[in-house]
Amino acid sequence: MQDLKVGVHILAGQAKGLVEGIVAAEAAGIEVAWMTSGGVAADPLAVFSAAALKTERILFGTCILPTFPRHPLAMVQGAMTVDSLAPGRLRLGIGPSHKPSIEGMYGIPFERPLEHLREYLTILRAILGEGSVQFTGKRLTANARIAGPTGVTLMASALRPNGFRVCGELADGAISWVCPLPYLKEVAVPAIAEGAAKAEREAPPLIAHVPVVVSQDREAVYDAARKQIGLYPRVPFYSQMFQDAGFPEAKNGELSDRMIDALVVWGSESDVLGRLRDVPSFGVRELLAMPILTSGDREALPRTLAALGKLAAE
Repeated sequence: MQDLKVGVHILAGQAKGLVEGIVAAEAAGIEVAWMTSGGVAADPLAVFSAAALKTERILFGTCILPTFPRHPLAMVQGAMTVDSLAPGRLRLGIGPSHKPSIEGMYGIPFERPLEHLREYLTILRAILGEGSVQFTGKRLTANARIAGPTGVTLMASALRPNGFRVCGELADGAISWVCPLPYLKEVAVPAIAEGAAKAEREAPPLIAHVPVVVSQDREAVYDAARKQIGLYPRVPFYSQMFQDAGFPEAKNGELSDRMIDALVVWGSESDVLGRLRDVPSFGVRELLAMPILTSGDREALPRTLAALGKLAAE
C-alpha cells in the first residue's frame, strides 16, 4: 500500500519465539517488526540482532525503549550492534515511559520527562547521525565518538501535545500507543507539524499503534482486548489522553465497550482491510498493528498476519 507502511507488534513469551515471529512477519510480507520492552523481558535490541541473521528485508522497530534506566551511550551500543548486522533496518523508538514503572520498578525519580527526552534525543541524533557527541545538559551528559554515522532511524513515543511537538522537532518519527485515530488527527498531527516548523524541518511521520484481529467473534475480541489493553486507562498519562479524546469513563480506569470499538479493528478480513485502508485519512503514515490474541482460536494470528501482508502489498 503506497500511502501506508505496515508494521506489526511481535508477541511471544521468550526470545526464540520472538525471532520466529519476526521471521514469520517477513514471510507474510510485513514491512516492520515492532517490539515492546515492558517489564523484565527479552531485550529488543538483542532479539533484533538474532533476527537480523535470519531475515533479509524486514525493518526492526522498538516501541519503546525507556530512557530513564539506560544512558544514551548505552542505548547506542545496542543500536550500533543491530545496525552493523542489518544496516539501515533499525528504527530506534525511545521514550520516558511512565512514573509508576520507572519509580516502582527501577526506583529512579521520574522527573521532568519531556526535558529528559529532549536531551536524550539531542544526544542520540548527534552520535547516531554524525558519529560523535559533546553534550552537557540539565539532565544528561555525553561525550563520545564512534566509527562514523549509522543508518539508525531515531523515533520517540508521545501521548499528549507537548510530546508530539518534541517528536516533530527532534525525531524521525512519532510513535503513538492505544490512541484513537480521531485524537491522532486532531491533536497529534498538528502538534508534530508545530514542532517541525519550530525546527524548520519537514514533519516526520506519525506511526499509529492499532490493535487488530481478523475475527468475527465479538465476545472473544472484547474479552481479549480487555486482557491486552485494559490496563491503559488505569495508567495516569493514558487515562488523561483517553479523557481528552472524549472518553470520560477512563477517569475511573475503565476500558468501555465504546473505547474498544474506537481502538480495535476487527471483523472479517474484508472488514479489517477496509478500515485499515482508511488509516491514512487520519494523517497517519505508518501502521503499527498489534494483534489481539483471542482465546481458543489459534488461526486468528495467522489470519491477521496474512491480512496485514495483503495490505502491505497493495
